[in-house]
Amino acid sequence: MGRLTNFFRDVAREMKKVSWPKRQELTRYTITVVTTVLFVAVFFWVIDLGISELIRALIN
Repeated sequence: MGRLTNFFRDVAREMKKVSWPKRQELTRYTITVVTTVLFVAVFFWVIDLGISELIRALIN
């Protein structure tokens, strides 16, 4: 049980050393991530649609 207590004490000590982002930075990073994910999702959706249509055209 002592090892578990020491582990959580060490975790708490290390978390105090972390440089947390400010609210403005966090908002900017979040917008960047969401925009990138949406772009990649749309990109692969268009590629998938194109490949599907190409295969459909080859089969018919």
